[in-house]
Amino acid sequence: MLDEYLARIRAHRNTIYRYRRLLKSNLSDVERQDIEKRLAEEQTGLESLRPRPSRSRLAFRGGRTCRQARGGAANDAHIRGHASSADGVIMSSRPGK
Repeated sequence: MLDEYLARIRAHRNTIYRYRRLLKSNLSDVERQDIEKRLAEEQTGLESLRPRPSRSRLAFRGGRTCRQARGGAANDAHIRGHASSADGVIMSSRPGK
């Protein structure tokens, strides 16, 4: 299945390359329009094969990304083993530190 997927991507890329090469040559207006239309169709076909990010990665909360909604840099500091105090001083949350 992966081989078929990669073959389809390769076919679209090769066709796009061929159409771009043709557009550099001497063409009539009708031929140029036809090639440009086909090129756009191939690019759309290639885009349809690209993986989409999961919905969880695209989720927003109140106009902020999930990371920002969860605490952003403050959350990153906590993950590394530090928690910030109210006055802005970083204190270690690890025992014995």
